[in-house]
Amino acid sequence: MKRLMLKLGILCMSMMFYACQATSNLHPVILVPGNGGNQLEARLTRGYKPSSLFCHWYPILKQKGGWFRLWFDPGVLLAPFTQCFADRMMLFYDKDTDDYRNAPGVETRVLHFGSTQSLLYLDPSLKRATAYMAPLVESLEEIGYVSGETLFGAPYDFRYGLAAEGHPSKVGSKFLLDLKDLVEKASRNNGGKPVIIVSHSLGGLFVLQLLNKNPISWRKKYIKHFVALSTPWGGTVVQMVTFASGYTLGVPFVDPLLVREEQRTSESNSWLLPNAKVFGERKLVITPNATYSAHEITRFLSDIGFSRGVYPYTTRILPLMEQLIAPEVPITCIIGSDVRTPETLFYGENGFDEQPDVVYGDGDGTVNMASLLALEKLWSEEKHQPLKVIRIGGISHTSILQNDSALAEITGEIYSINSHVISSVL
Repeated sequence: MKRLMLKLGILCMSMMFYACQATSNLHPVILVPGNGGNQLEARLTRGYKPSSLFCHWYPILKQKGGWFRLWFDPGVLLAPFTQCFADRMMLFYDKDTDDYRNAPGVETRVLHFGSTQSLLYLDPSLKRATAYMAPLVESLEEIGYVSGETLFGAPYDFRYGLAAEGHPSKVGSKFLLDLKDLVEKASRNNGGKPVIIVSHSLGGLFVLQLLNKNPISWRKKYIKHFVALSTPWGGTVVQMVTFASGYTLGVPFVDPLLVREEQRTSESNSWLLPNAKVFGERKLVITPNATYSAHEITRFLSDIGFSRGVYPYTTRILPLMEQLIAPEVPITCIIGSDVRTPETLFYGENGFDEQPDVVYGDGDGTVNMASLLALEKLWSEEKHQPLKVIRIGGISHTSILQNDSALAEITGEIYSINSHVISSVL
């Protein structure tokens, strides 16, 4: 009955939106995915040095030019190929250039920028198992949006992040420029209507940076609304597991230690470490010999054996994490709640090579509630920042893109944002 009512609600909205679509009155929507939320391809050059014989020839089948799918590749489930995957996904911080780069001999590319195609499924041959934004795109199409006309996607190389002012960030900065161009093009092709940006997870941090790196006149002209789904504004405790012990994202059969080094080198993963402004003095990791709060991330990185990550974190990432500046455009945060979320990690005598015991708190299963609600606290005195928060109980970090109730909330909010358009044509 509940599913039927949701479908009827969407049908009613579809009928109302049809008039808007016919006269091209919808505000265009751009979808920005989260970490791991779109396909990546790679190819290997002569500089590639395989770590095993398996990696020398895997995968056997490649596309024209030697390209193959790097993410998501189901071969990562098998131990010999897990190491190949990790080697190829790894980034390296170059202190001479003060920027990150791919592993030697590995070239990567992002597919279908501007389209939703690479956001729908992480592996199109495994649609049921790897569906990502496909249910959301289908829901938006049901209320009148048309891919390529009023609905667009902004995939990116999610391994890379951004850096504080004065530090280069070639890949991340290029993405922001491409996203800005896409916003302007979508607006221009839809009669100059400002754009609704809908992000998931990490994508929300990129969007906030896009808004604040452009003048208020640009924001007022081109941005109608920013809808942020499950955004970790202040990082996550889960990220400390990722750095300390490796994290498999729930993928079965994968040894987290095989992917730990690759995960540590991801620039965007550093961006998702807990923010002291949000988590304060609370002890997040406890070992027999030490405790760590969000104020002690640099010591944490050294103690887990990743001291080479301290310099880029303190110089490039930490100042960036402090830039949660209100952009003075309307923002709606839609978040899951009431899902067990790691809050405190306990490591034993065997150290960080074993997974910790966990004390859980509230959140969406990945992002802690303090992080999901961080903007309410940090922007409480901002008089010119419209901010709305919608909580959906029992919805996890990823099910927000698939659950019928969550999709109804998202499409309902976009309907509301477009409501003045509906009133003008009915």
